[in-house]
Amino acid sequence: MRQNNYQGKLQQPLGSGFNARSTSEEVIKGKDLVGKLAIVTGGYAGIGLETTRTLASAGARIIVPARDISKAEKNLAGIKNVTCEKMDLMDPASIDAFAEKFLLSAQPLDLLINNAGIMWVPLLRDNRGYESQLSTNHLGHFQLTARLWPSLKKAVAARVVTVSSFGHQMAPFDFDDPNFERRDYETLKGYGQSKTANNLFTVELDNRSKAYNINAYAVHPGSVYGTDLGRVAPVELFQQMGTHDADGNIFPEVEQKLKTPPQGAATILWCATSAMLENIGGVYCEDADIAELDEGNIEHRYDEPSTLRGVKPWSVDEENAKQLWALTEELTGIKFHVD
Repeated sequence: MRQNNYQGKLQQPLGSGFNARSTSEEVIKGKDLVGKLAIVTGGYAGIGLETTRTLASAGARIIVPARDISKAEKNLAGIKNVTCEKMDLMDPASIDAFAEKFLLSAQPLDLLINNAGIMWVPLLRDNRGYESQLSTNHLGHFQLTARLWPSLKKAVAARVVTVSSFGHQMAPFDFDDPNFERRDYETLKGYGQSKTANNLFTVELDNRSKAYNINAYAVHPGSVYGTDLGRVAPVELFQQMGTHDADGNIFPEVEQKLKTPPQGAATILWCATSAMLENIGGVYCEDADIAELDEGNIEHRYDEPSTLRGVKPWSVDEENAKQLWALTEELTGIKFHVD
């Protein structure tokens, strides 16, 4: 019987043969995804676009939910077997509308890749009053996964891959004040707890879905250059981390160490397709392998991206995972029953 990953007991690299420089094309090589259907949120920009392109090259059909349909269609032009649908992760009604339309097609869903996200934004709230990074990065994807659950159960060995980040190390989840209603807003903490939520959701989802042979994975894509994820982040944050100069330009020696989008997408594709993971789920992965547990044994430096690795125990903790699931059901008003 498949084990759970509570307390990070499965957080041990497998020796996949890949590394930080492996690309999505290398990871997907030899995989035949003809007949498979994937939904990739944010699949029209950055590592999401690379994920969509690579899945399509292996024969999969992909649906890309997008807030900006015109931008999505422009970016995806020329890629076969890809369609776009309207959806906004901060708008619960639009998530429901997208999912209802998909469920009407009665298609099994083989891959759900929860890739879309925002990072280091100023304090913004959705129409429920929830902080935007939590709303987009976690609550929206929880709702989407719950709504699409019947289609995931129809597939044979479906996988749910949620893009997390080393940023989870910036903050555990604050169960007392998740929406910054009583504490001062710090964008790094908001981002950090939303990524911690991605990890806890993955651990709990995988444990609950074992009976249906559905596996869940959380992914740190690495520090990737050439995406627009940090486009609204204050340059002062990057300067504090030692990655940018006084004029706001990234240091060339740091840029050279960052991943390209194909390298950033590699771990997503590995989690989505690797046969090595058939009986392993609920794990946090990086560099196309399972990450090790970080119990203070890893030295991290933002000007050395290769050191930004490992998963914190708080984000794979059983009690935290169950508490987050219950809180998320309360915040979204959705009872996510996997049976």
